[in-house]
Amino acid sequence: MPRSYDRRSVIKGIAVSGLGVSLAGCSGDGTETTEPSGNGDENGDTGGEPHQVGMVYSTGGLGDNSFNDMAHQGIQAAAEQYNVEFQNAEPESPSEFSTFQRQFATSSNPEYDQIFAIGLSQKSALQEVAPDFPDMKFTFIDATTELDNVANYVFKEHEGSFQAGILAGMLTSKEFSAGPSQTNTDANTIGFVGGKETNLIKKFEAGYRFGAQRVNEDVEIRSAYAGAWSEPSTGQSIANSMIDNGADVLYHAAGGTGVGVLQAAYERGVFGIGVDARQSETLTEYNGAILGSMVKQVDEAVVESVGKAIDGEFNGGETTTLGLAEEGVAMLYGTEIGDQIPQEIKDEIEAQSQTVVDGDLTVPSHPDDI
Repeated sequence: MPRSYDRRSVIKGIAVSGLGVSLAGCSGDGTETTEPSGNGDENGDTGGEPHQVGMVYSTGGLGDNSFNDMAHQGIQAAAEQYNVEFQNAEPESPSEFSTFQRQFATSSNPEYDQIFAIGLSQKSALQEVAPDFPDMKFTFIDATTELDNVANYVFKEHEGSFQAGILAGMLTSKEFSAGPSQTNTDANTIGFVGGKETNLIKKFEAGYRFGAQRVNEDVEIRSAYAGAWSEPSTGQSIANSMIDNGADVLYHAAGGTGVGVLQAAYERGVFGIGVDARQSETLTEYNGAILGSMVKQVDEAVVESVGKAIDGEFNGGETTTLGLAEEGVAMLYGTEIGDQIPQEIKDEIEAQSQTVVDGDLTVPSHPDDI
């Protein structure tokens, strides 16, 4: 259910020298990114060589204020909790995924213990690379493989998006204003903007539609896909078109492209719902229009997988699925205007979510199933 976000403390990154793997060009600006270990866990476990982790992010890289940044927060938190060193690789195109995965796997200075593949789009590369290194621990975030040396973590995005849909569906039917934004009383319209049109992103759209229609059967829901993860101008253009057609609450699942959606909501005086990270914190310039964010606890998945690898409990060949019941997804209300959302809407989200947790309601994972 919606809850306050207890963000883990993170360490400040500094360069670590002596890395034998060549990763020039892995950051968005063409430079490599390295960060150090923490001081061990709260029980004082600091002995031995550090656990070396290679992080291969999804295209769009760090600074997306969303999915990649949540994974980065997770490895930073793991480095504070455990004796961990890590290096980031930020591919500029999918063709580089296998290159970075393989470079981490073959490095001897340092010799990596674990490699994270962040994002669905790395599946093909991981299925190519991981079998060549059966003793390497790979962790795949946001999709699954059937490889014995890959631990998979996936989320029930449709369940978290169900909460977003209830919020949007109820709010658009009311006369409501907060910050610079207000609902459009002449319409009953909301919008969804996706990044690339994949089955994963369809889960977001399905949950959003299902939630909105469950509380507002007459709501009109406009949806569009940008075809890109890191084009804010495209997101802004799509959002502006939806606003022109009466939409007053816009939810995005579009990575960096979604920044433009939230910008349009703020500039045009309507409301936005963020995704993956609490975007009223990461995009404070638009927080006056952000009702909340559907957060996937990607950071917690990263910390858990690192801990299991260090403790000798790495769950290769298994899939961990995180939904509302596991608190792996949640609507976190906006830091600026979240407290102004009518309590009756929050109560309805809470009640409807409990039916999902109790197993009395199943949220569809594809729009065709609604």
